[in-house]
Amino acid sequence: MVVLAASIVSKSGKVLVSRQFVDMSRIRVEGLLAAFPKLIGTGKQHTYVETENVRYVYQPIEGLYLLLVTNKQSNILEDLDTLRLLSKLVPEYCMSLDEEGICKTAFELIFAFDEVISLGHKENVTVTQVKQYCEMESHEEKLHKLVLQNKINETKDVMKRKANEIDKSKVEKSRGERGGFKGLQGMGSGRIETSFSEMSISSSGSGFGSGPGFGLTTDADSFSSKPKGRPPSSATAPPKGLGMQLGKTQKTNQFLESLKAEGEVILEDVQPKAASSKLAAPPPTDPITLTVEEKLNVTLKRDGGVSNFDVQGTLSLQILNQEDGLIQVQIETGGNPGILFKTHPNINKELFSNENILGLKDPNRPFPTGQTGDAAGVGLLRWRMQSVDESLVPLTINCWPSVSGNETYVNIEYEASSMFDLRNVTISVPLPALREAPNVRQIDGEWRYDSRNSILQWSILLIDNSNRSGSMEFVVPPADSSAFFPISVQFAATSTFSDLKVLNILPLRGGSPPKFSQRTQLISENYDVV
Repeated sequence: MVVLAASIVSKSGKVLVSRQFVDMSRIRVEGLLAAFPKLIGTGKQHTYVETENVRYVYQPIEGLYLLLVTNKQSNILEDLDTLRLLSKLVPEYCMSLDEEGICKTAFELIFAFDEVISLGHKENVTVTQVKQYCEMESHEEKLHKLVLQNKINETKDVMKRKANEIDKSKVEKSRGERGGFKGLQGMGSGRIETSFSEMSISSSGSGFGSGPGFGLTTDADSFSSKPKGRPPSSATAPPKGLGMQLGKTQKTNQFLESLKAEGEVILEDVQPKAASSKLAAPPPTDPITLTVEEKLNVTLKRDGGVSNFDVQGTLSLQILNQEDGLIQVQIETGGNPGILFKTHPNINKELFSNENILGLKDPNRPFPTGQTGDAAGVGLLRWRMQSVDESLVPLTINCWPSVSGNETYVNIEYEASSMFDLRNVTISVPLPALREAPNVRQIDGEWRYDSRNSILQWSILLIDNSNRSGSMEFVVPPADSSAFFPISVQFAATSTFSDLKVLNILPLRGGSPPKFSQRTQLISENYDVV
């Protein structure tokens, strides 16, 4: 048995992917594949066709053909076995079985084909083994990434030390310039303003009047007490006739500009966007867009266990063109027994129960079109899942506060389930009222202290197989353990509990099915540890 080539072609004869296993010229391969659509007869039950020199063994995959080109002396049973194995591999690597999906994963498919066929002969492998071989991890690559990350961390430390040195030099210089000005305090009218943390002292005398001409601010003193690399916000006493004003002073802005001019990276004190907030979805470009969205409401106990676990999901449909409104949607629900599905009142429930097809009760009535209505589209299906099984929780949080002397050591650890890859994870820990930021000693990720709301925010950009667990340790003044609860968590994921997939769009008027795209997301609506 010798397999000359394994290819994926469209029904019109367009070659999407082709892998040759023997020495053949490109012209000969293109000629063989170009002749294939002309040899297929209509209404035949065969899955192969022969010519004078070669044999074509093929299998339809939606609107495409998976094709093996072999010589006529090969064993057709072995060829069919090879074809079946390849047909199982293609959906494993392609999210959508259309031209765009095949082209996006062309190299992955070629690598998988190479694991199945070697020099024209089939290897004795399974789908699981092929996936394992293609996902082999490199120890050298891991080591290289580890060394690179260490260099990045060292560079960040050097940058912070340099920023601290510049910070201190600016403070000393500012104090030196204002040293001679303090003698004017005894002359009378100057209002002396001194900014500590939240205290403002104002004094006035007689002599030159009561105007605010002699103002002394010590805003620079607050820089050294703030976290490194973050610009502070200084509170100054307001002028007469005005209420309290919050914001950066002109001296603060000058100090930040001087740091930027010297090449330092300044992180602005901006509120991060919550991961659970809906990002503005890009406008749909495909004629039909189906959106699968699940919202997660979870309440975990601080000592372990689940007190509430609720998943609510929706499938919505958005159609751009009116001529594409007469359709039905064929889906696959994933077979989770704990999920209860409910269709829209206008959907044919019997058709959905028997065939997993979503269509209107009146087949002559089209779905609503356009983007003038709800941006999320028309709701077709809803589902809900409730459980108290802790193994279903995608992310668990353990918080261990302990008092030692005049300090409270807080250790927080997260453990993520292998079911989901979580993105834009933010863990918000409430803190007691503090005069300055907590001392973060160790962290896997990034942190930010919201002094206004007294919340420490721990951010992880992505949680996948490389960091299913992580920890953070920080130190604050003595506090009760209940002060660090409830902990709120926000994240998003591109897979769902229902694993609902849109298989096909069925046009009711006949013809080729319109092109469609599927968007899938899981977001945490309320996710707390109490």
